[in-house]
Amino acid sequence: MGRLVAALAPEYGCEVAGAIDSRSADGPSSARWKGVDVAIDFSSPAAVASVLPALASRGINLVVGTTGWQSHERALREAVDRAQVGMVAAPNFSAGVVMLEAIVGTAAALFADRPEFGAWIHEAHHAAKKDAPSGTALLLKRTMEGAGYAGPIDVSSTRAGHIPGSHTVGFDGPAESIAISHVARDRGTFARGALLAAQWVRGKRGWFTMRDVLGLDDQRQT
Repeated sequence: MGRLVAALAPEYGCEVAGAIDSRSADGPSSARWKGVDVAIDFSSPAAVASVLPALASRGINLVVGTTGWQSHERALREAVDRAQVGMVAAPNFSAGVVMLEAIVGTAAALFADRPEFGAWIHEAHHAAKKDAPSGTALLLKRTMEGAGYAGPIDVSSTRAGHIPGSHTVGFDGPAESIAISHVARDRGTFARGALLAAQWVRGKRGWFTMRDVLGLDDQRQT
């Protein structure tokens, strides 16, 4: 993901100042990052917990695509508030997935009063993806529940090969079934979404999602 972000950055008017990873000589406190506007994170939950608060304290806005760090969310929110920076956090930066979530929420509300329909979510990713279910699948489940669907929602995962990512939400009744799917054809869609979020978050303060970036929710600007 880091290489994709670097390759696509010029298309979005962005310049990559450098990278922080396990091999980096320059950590978050390095003078090298002076003047950096936004940090895009595709790392690990442990890195999110340690590196991002330090970057926020330097006035650097954050775009976070890593999943599995939610146990650290309270501390990160506090760091963002103290630093008065903007942060876009999303389990999936694909514009199509953001639209999928909105569609799924509407579908779940429609099926909320139809107990004869059972609901399920299936997601598939490449074999190297560590977390399962995906953060996107869990987000879709929360969206369905928030829309009023009170029945059980079966969530399953596949990890195989080089699958960039696919998510399907289904509602199955006694004699018919409805399925809503999103399939990523390559991982460039996630890098493009992260760069779009990096453009958008400059000059903003607070905690945002890709729904804010795409204008699906009221934008919270101060």
